[in-house]
Amino acid sequence: MKLLIAIAILVLGIIGSASVFTVNETETAILFKWGKIQRADYEPGLQFKLPFITNVKKFDKRIQTFDAKPEDYLTEEKKILVVDSFIQWQIDDVKAFYVSMSGDMAIAQERIATIVKEGLRNEFGKRNMYEVISGERHVIMDDINKLANKDVKSFGVRIVDVRIKRIEFPPKVSNKIFRRMETERTRIAKELRAQGNESAAKITSEADRQVTILKADAFKQAETIRGEGDAKASDIYALAYGKNTEFFTFYRSLNAYQNAFSKASDIMVMEPDSDFFSYFKNTQKKASVQ
Repeated sequence: MKLLIAIAILVLGIIGSASVFTVNETETAILFKWGKIQRADYEPGLQFKLPFITNVKKFDKRIQTFDAKPEDYLTEEKKILVVDSFIQWQIDDVKAFYVSMSGDMAIAQERIATIVKEGLRNEFGKRNMYEVISGERHVIMDDINKLANKDVKSFGVRIVDVRIKRIEFPPKVSNKIFRRMETERTRIAKELRAQGNESAAKITSEADRQVTILKADAFKQAETIRGEGDAKASDIYALAYGKNTEFFTFYRSLNAYQNAFSKASDIMVMEPDSDFFSYFKNTQKKASVQ
């Protein structure tokens, strides 16, 4: 009897566990009966189903993000650009998603990527390189979102956003552009250096001219002052000479002796009767000076 009760409880537990399932906030679910869709509008929480007859499949309804492979696109003027982008999407109608994609997320991403790439190709082909790179990038994104959502609506998904991460030139074109930019920058640098050298030469020339003028003015002033000093000195000498001629001559001779024999090693060779030694020999002059 106890064995039967235990078996009954076990069977009821199995049936009960097979009769309930939980749908999380991040999930959406489809109920199948004999392989056919019965319901696809479950809210998050505890749900019930017929055991063994029905089964449930759950799908992630959060926003999915994946990087698309970099692709080459032609602009209006037939310039090749390498575009790196990413796509964000989510399941909007789980029933349509399961029917169109067999519930396979990888297939859905591949189909969405193909549609977005086609949209990018069309949008790039209508614009020139400047508009694509800087002028109208946000407009391109908005247009692609609208057009792509129309194409994927039947898949039961919604494209949340398409964003371009990077736009580059192909390696060969990039190298040519870099070389051209380098050449242009080198030319500009040479022009700036030439302008700088010209300005430096003008400044140096002007400075040299100013220096020459200042030196000439200073020399003129110095010569004027020296001339005035010499004139005053001559006047003083003349005045002193006029007051006492003999003393002035004697004083000048003493200065000459001092300058001539300033060192012990100084030697002068002269005639004994030279006028230079007149005050050494003429005692009468010495007495008169005294």
